Amino acid sequence: MSDTEKLKEDALWMRKRILELALKAGSSGAHLGGSLSLVEILVALYDVAHISQEDDRDRIILSKGHGALALYTILEKKGVMTTAQVDSFETNGTHLFAHASRDTEHGIEFSGGSLGLGISFAIGVAIACKAKGYNNHIYVIVGDGECNEGIFWEAMMAAHQYQLDNLTIIIDNNDLQADGFTKDIMDLAPMANKLAAFGIKAIAVDGHDIVALKKAIITKEVGKPVAIIAQTIKGKGVSFMEKDATWHHGVLNQKKYDKAMEELAQ
Repeated sequence: MSDTEKLKEDALWMRKRILELALKAGSSGAHLGGSLSLVEILVALYDVAHISQEDDRDRIILSKGHGALALYTILEKKGVMTTAQVDSFETNGTHLFAHASRDTEHGIEFSGGSLGLGISFAIGVAIACKAKGYNNHIYVIVGDGECNEGIFWEAMMAAHQYQLDNLTIIIDNNDLQADGFTKDIMDLAPMANKLAAFGIKAIAVDGHDIVALKKAIITKEVGKPVAIIAQTIKGKGVSFMEKDATWHHGVLNQKKYDKAMEELAQ
């Protein structure tokens, strides 16, 4: 099996695991759509990034906090979290909530939930790591709906101003947010042109193509941050969830779980 085939197997495992955890969550429900769209992004990113407990480690910051289920499953796959820990998702006494809570020992760099804050946090971390002379890289994942917010564009100005070439912004461009299609709520097109106008090197890729994602992730430019616009499908892999905003957060019952797992098995 090639490295790419192995990573595709990891992505399939993550999708199944996300569904399993959502079923376990019962009536509490889970953020399924935006977690499923993130899978290949995280598989590619964790195959490239240097993850450790050292101060000069690469940082992966999940600004779109509602993608936490995908984050938990990649951390389990990488052995940073145990299966028992991840199984505790949304149970009494757990530390694994609908939005991830910062726990650097277990690979969680940022407490998500309030959209827009993660990108600003990443800017500060990138500035601090540069000041300390670390030869590391900061990766921050944002949602396209999150890019509606002014705080995102203020962060882009700062990223350019401080020449943060140790920063890569990955936009999960799945075209949907909790209230509907992003283009109907706040049209961001043409996103690449807007980012370029802010002094950011923009790269558009298929967000479900692991090879293309890895190529984009390793792209660096001296004196300039990089933004990867990863075109994805919300709810990717499950037909009745794909491109459906109602699955931004939803309750998965046994019947729907069985149907979803049957589709993934094919």
